[in-house]
Amino acid sequence: MKRLLSILFLLAFLLTGADTATAQRWRPLRGVRSVYWEVDSRGDSTMCVHLSEVRVFKRGRDLKSYQRMVRAVKKVYPLAEEAARRMENLDAELERLGTKKDKKAYTEAIEEALKEEITPMLWKMTRYEGKILLKLIDRETHHTAFNIIKEFRSGFTATFYQMLAQMFGNNLKLHYDPDGEDEMLEYIVKQYRAGTL
Repeated sequence: MKRLLSILFLLAFLLTGADTATAQRWRPLRGVRSVYWEVDSRGDSTMCVHLSEVRVFKRGRDLKSYQRMVRAVKKVYPLAEEAARRMENLDAELERLGTKKDKKAYTEAIEEALKEEITPMLWKMTRYEGKILLKLIDRETHHTAFNIIKEFRSGFTATFYQMLAQMFGNNLKLHYDPDGEDEMLEYIVKQYRAGTL
């Protein structure tokens, strides 16, 4: 705590001679939510710094688990966002297509394109990262990966991919629970989206 205060005082000292234009150009440090200047009635200016919440871990293994989850989220969250975006586009395109035959041909073509594009990335993932990706897909799309495959392809295809995932130690039916077991994951995702990780 003393170290943090001394850093803040040092920053305030270095920036005391700066005008408001300089303060607006100054990029905050990691963990700083906002920085702004307040000017009182006498014309004195004060730099106000709002810090992000800091997590404190009692045990070293909890910190390591947190850091592992942060690395996984940084790696797979963009994929979950892309999955949500593509699912919206797919929904819109399927609405536009008329016949069931056209819809099936379109989803099969999309599946093949995704296999070619995503398979190399999946081979570079660990099981843990795959588990985090499945939970984040559920978070972003509000559907499990199993339900997405079942909806756009078929129950047989979804079951096949579920068995394949289970062979590699994963589960396509993973649900995202931000208030329960995924509370830490939700916290990390919010920090990632805010740009403070």
